[in-house]
Amino acid sequence: MTTLSLALLSLGNRRLTAMLSIFAIALSVTLFLGVERMRIGAKESFTNTISGTDLIVGARAGNVQLLLYSVFRIGNATSNVSMQSIEAIAARDDVAWVVPISLGDSHRGYRVMGTSNDYFEHYRYGKKLPLQFADGHRFDDLFDVVVGAEVAQKLGYRIGTEIIISHGIGAIGGEKHENTPFRISGILKPTGTPVDRTVHISLGGFEAMHFGWGDSSLFSGFQPDGDQLRELDLQPSSVTAALVGTKTRFAIFQVQRFVNEFPGEPLTAVLPGVALQELWSILGVAETALTAVSAMVVVTAILGMMTMILSTLNERRREIAILRSIGAHTGTVFSLLVLEAGILAAGGIVLGTGLLYGALFAVNPWIEQNYGLYLAIEAPSLYEVKLLISILLIALLVGTLPGLRAYRQSLVDGMSVRG
Repeated sequence: MTTLSLALLSLGNRRLTAMLSIFAIALSVTLFLGVERMRIGAKESFTNTISGTDLIVGARAGNVQLLLYSVFRIGNATSNVSMQSIEAIAARDDVAWVVPISLGDSHRGYRVMGTSNDYFEHYRYGKKLPLQFADGHRFDDLFDVVVGAEVAQKLGYRIGTEIIISHGIGAIGGEKHENTPFRISGILKPTGTPVDRTVHISLGGFEAMHFGWGDSSLFSGFQPDGDQLRELDLQPSSVTAALVGTKTRFAIFQVQRFVNEFPGEPLTAVLPGVALQELWSILGVAETALTAVSAMVVVTAILGMMTMILSTLNERRREIAILRSIGAHTGTVFSLLVLEAGILAAGGIVLGTGLLYGALFAVNPWIEQNYGLYLAIEAPSLYEVKLLISILLIALLVGTLPGLRAYRQSLVDGMSVRG
C-alpha cells in the first residue's frame, strides 16, 4: 500500500475533522482569490471610469486635480476656460469632437453639470460603453435635466419631476435658483461611475439659471421667468473644462502640446488614462491592506489545519506504532503526515476555486449592473496559479511540524503504547 493510499484512508477515518479543515481552507482560498479578482476588477473599472476620451482640457492645474473635478466631480477648478479657447481647440483639423462641461451648482448634495447633448453621444466608460437611458431622452428644452441612476433611485425621481438647483456645492448648497425650475426628461442606466451621481443640464440651462444672478437691476427688480429666458441667446462665455476626442491616436500628443502651449490663456490637457493611473497609485495603500488581510485569512486556515493534525497525534500513536511494526520506515511516518497536510490543502484549493467561480457566475451580473464593477470570469491567471501553488507549498511546509513530531514518537513508542 502506498503512502498516498494510507493518507487517504487515515483522513477517511477522520472524515469530519478533515472536511472541516478542507472547508476552512476553501473559504479562505475563495476570499483570497475573490479579493484578487475584485482588486483587478476595481482597478480596471476605476481606470475605465472614462474611456474613449483622448484628452481632458481645463485651466492650468495638476493632472489629478483636473481629473477629480472634471470626471469625479470632486473639488473645484482654479478658474474657468473661455469658450474662445474651447472653440480654437475644436477648430483643429485633428480634433474630432469637443464636449464642454460647466460645474459649480448642486441639487440635494449631488453635483450639477452643464453640458451639451454631445456628452451623451461621446462619453464612454468601461470597455468604451456608451451611456444609455433607462427612461426618457436627452435635452429637448432649455430646462430639461437628465439625472444619473443613483440620483433617481435615492431621491425617487421620475420623468416629469420638477427640481430646483442650488448655487454652490455640498449637501446643504447655497441660495436656490427658484425662478428656473428644471424638469426631468431622462434617467440614465447605472454605470458604476460618477455619472450615476450627477445631475445633467444643458449649457444653455446652466446660463439661464445664472442669468442676472446678483444683478436684479437688469430686469428692474425681478428675475426673468422661463419663457423670457427661452427667447434669449444663452451662450456661455466660459466653461469649467472640456472632453476632447481626436481623429487619430497620433494626434493626441499634438493636440496636448497645442493646449499646454496655448497663448491665449494658461491651459492644461491631460490624458485620462495617465491621470487615472496616477490617482490609483495614491490609493494603492488600501489595495495592499486588503490583500494582506485576505492573505492572513489563508495563513490562519492553514494554521488551523496544522492544529487539527497535531491534536490528533496522541490518538494516532497506536496507528503509527502498528505501521512501524509491519515495516514502515520512520521516513514513511513523516511523509504520511506531510502528505495529509498536502491533501487537505489541495482539497481546499480545489473546493475554494470552485466556490469562487460559482459565486462569480451568481453575482457578477448584479455587481456589474449596480456598481459598474466587472469581475472577469476566466481561467486563473498565471499570477493566481502561483498564489495557489504557494498556498499548497506553505501547507506542506506547515505539515512538517506534525510530521517531525510523529517521526520522533514513532522512534520511541514501538508497540508499548496501551489503548
